[in-house]
Amino acid sequence: MSDVVLSDEQRGVLDQMENTLDHVFITGRAGTGKSTLLQAFVASTAKVVAVCAPTGVAALAVGGQTIHSLLRLPIGIIGKRDLGFIPKESLAVLANLDAMVIDEVSMVSADVLDAMDRRLRQAKRRRNTPFGGIQLIMFGDPFQLAPVVSGQAEKAYYQDHYRSPWFFDAAVWRETEMDTYELDTIHRQADSEFRAVLNALREGRMDPDMGRMLNEQGMREPEDPELITLATTNQAVTRINSLALERLPGKGKIAQAAIEGDFGSTSAYPADEELVLKPGARVMFLRNDTQGTDGPRFVNGTLGTVVKITDTVTVDVDGESVLVEPVTWEKVKYEYQSSTKTLTQDVVAEFTQFPLRLAWAVTIHKAQGKTLDAAVIDLGPRAFAPGQTYVAFSRLTSLDGLYLKRPLTPSDIIVDENVVRFLAEDRGTNRLI
Repeated sequence: MSDVVLSDEQRGVLDQMENTLDHVFITGRAGTGKSTLLQAFVASTAKVVAVCAPTGVAALAVGGQTIHSLLRLPIGIIGKRDLGFIPKESLAVLANLDAMVIDEVSMVSADVLDAMDRRLRQAKRRRNTPFGGIQLIMFGDPFQLAPVVSGQAEKAYYQDHYRSPWFFDAAVWRETEMDTYELDTIHRQADSEFRAVLNALREGRMDPDMGRMLNEQGMREPEDPELITLATTNQAVTRINSLALERLPGKGKIAQAAIEGDFGSTSAYPADEELVLKPGARVMFLRNDTQGTDGPRFVNGTLGTVVKITDTVTVDVDGESVLVEPVTWEKVKYEYQSSTKTLTQDVVAEFTQFPLRLAWAVTIHKAQGKTLDAAVIDLGPRAFAPGQTYVAFSRLTSLDGLYLKRPLTPSDIIVDENVVRFLAEDRGTNRLI
């Protein structure tokens, strides 16, 4: 992180995180630098900090553990039931924390946040203090990702016990003083008109003129027939990628991931377990380059074309040939060393694969966090999840790169009213300039 320059806005929030014990929630539109700020804090803090996230993929992205693994929480609705046994080693990790960072907190349900509160009070032996006195530092945008509530039983439980399934409706949230910082400076898009449209799309207040402008701009054929498509379903993405790969001559070469240790379910894998490539295949990089001598040759989300496949893969990136080798993602577990009074991360599993994914198409969900100069947005018959359309459009750096498979309709713009209500409440939201 030594070469990352933070804005004044980001530095102000970083100071708040580092020099106070205040619980903070950092939010903001896509491209405002939430991930950069998280990484800068973890890299520079003098505090004893553990990093976690609600899913395996999100935890890998920030070099932490899943919430359930770190706090040893039971799966499913927890409610008032016993949290279950926690080994003394795990309890020691939690007991010695100054702060806990949660990434993608918008995917954390109210039930899980309340369970986290109970576990941390237990670990710190401070049962009358929210989160046991550990500082909570939360990152996420509720307009982009929502908690997953599956099945009628879970929905019924939340209806009976919470105002909504969102983390901000947890019981502990209401009894805890939280500072909310909304980052305003967008780094991804330079065009003020596009920024305004994206903000309206995010908050569900698009007017007809904006909709017409997007459709007039987007309903055209891309000059590049192989331009990446952002689609709503895995089924659509698999179909597009499979057909495009089949059209290329020759037989595909298969790269099988090497997995050591218990990496969890396939949904937690950071890349394809079986990656099939041919020369000419369109691919997306899944990691930032750490080998470039004159700066990174690619970043997470960079697009390229496979040129040659041997024990390595040569990818053309904007006319430059990049030699790509397998990389290893590490699944970590926090350990507390009582002899040295230090918190360490031990590697408990490894996943090794080329950091590439076929990219004639990717799901909107997997495009989360990526930056694209141009893309075809295919919302299928309809967008079906809150924030889905906003996430797709906000991947783009400018209106010039927008191509639509079909016209945008008002029904595609879905915003959860609970999110609107939360961010409209007078919670002392701060904007640091």
